Parts: sequence; structure tokens; C-alpha cells
Amino acid sequence: MKHYSLLCLGDSYTIGEGVTLHESFPYQTLQLLRKAHHHFYAPEIVAKTGWTTFELAEHLLHHQLNEQYDFVTLLIGVNNQYRGLDVDDFKEEFEFLLRKALHYAKQVARHVIVVSLPDWSITPFAKDRDTKKIAAEIDACNSICKMKAEKYQTHFIDITTSYRNDGGTADFLAADQLHPSGREYAKWAEKVYEAIDETIANG
Repeated sequence: MKHYSLLCLGDSYTIGEGVTLHESFPYQTLQLLRKAHHHFYAPEIVAKTGWTTFELAEHLLHHQLNEQYDFVTLLIGVNNQYRGLDVDDFKEEFEFLLRKALHYAKQVARHVIVVSLPDWSITPFAKDRDTKKIAAEIDACNSICKMKAEKYQTHFIDITTSYRNDGGTADFLAADQLHPSGREYAKWAEKVYEAIDETIANG
């Protein structure tokens, strides 16, 4: 019986800041996969609140992970935008991370899932900030993520569009008024699950 491994790379949105571990999108994805009778080990989460692409890359360069995983998710870049970092650096660092993800996924492109960046401008946390500027910069980062996913033929999952519709409402917010609630992460998990389920079904 095949048991699959899942590596999730990212920042606070991968950890599930402000919600329980099992409400995070990696664990909700795991629950959906197991319900579909796919045998998965608990996900390995390499993420930290506040991490930029550079900080995630630095961690991967200096810490030993398993050599290979069956599936890898990558959701990183919100903190680059939050800190006002250079978008050209983001492009270079994101591509490096995507190549690392491919390495961990045994160079099987369809086993790598890039998740778009959530637009935090719609949250109460951003009410005193330039929300149009934040949204435009998130869009610019997401264009890069999508372009690189297409270049390497990995999955690209857009969570941003639906997040903008409801991510700022009470049911979809964690207590910090910035991060998503488990209900929002459930929508992300459904999309990641669908990508993995389809990939397994197609061999």
C-alpha cells in the first residue's frame, strides 16, 4: 500500500497563524485526501510567520530535509510585499524556491503546487493602509508566481480571487483580524486536494 508524503513550504499562511493546527490548509488537505482513501503521512511544514522568500530560501539552504517527497506546496511572498521589498528580488528568489520544490518532488512538475498569495488589503488589519497599493503589489507578485509555475509546468492554484470576496468578513477571519479562519483555509485545502487527487488518479 502506497503511503504518500507532503511537504508544505511557506509562511504564516501555511502554518495557519491564529487557528488550530488541524484547521491549517495542509492539515485540512490531508483530511480530504484520507477521506478519499489516499494514504498520506502527516505533512511536513517548513514555514515561519514573517518569512520572506529570502528567509525561506536561507532556511532550506542551511537545514537538511528529506531528499524527496511525493508532493510539495509553495505559498510565499506576502511578507516581501508587506515589507516593501524589491519585486525583481522576489522574482529571482521565488524561482529559486520553485526549483527547490521541484527537486524535493523528484523533478515531477505536476507534483508541485504553487498557491497564490492572499490579498490582505481586504482585512480589517489593513483599514488604515493604502489598500489599492497593497492589492496592486499582491497582483504583481501573483503574476510572477503564475508565470514561473507555467514555465516549470507545475500546478498554480488561485485562492486570491475568492479570498477577496469573503476574506475580510468575520466568519473567514482569525482573531487577529488579518489571517484566515479555518473556514477560509478549507477552501484552499479543497483546491490543493483536487490537484493532488487528480494527479494520483492520472498516475
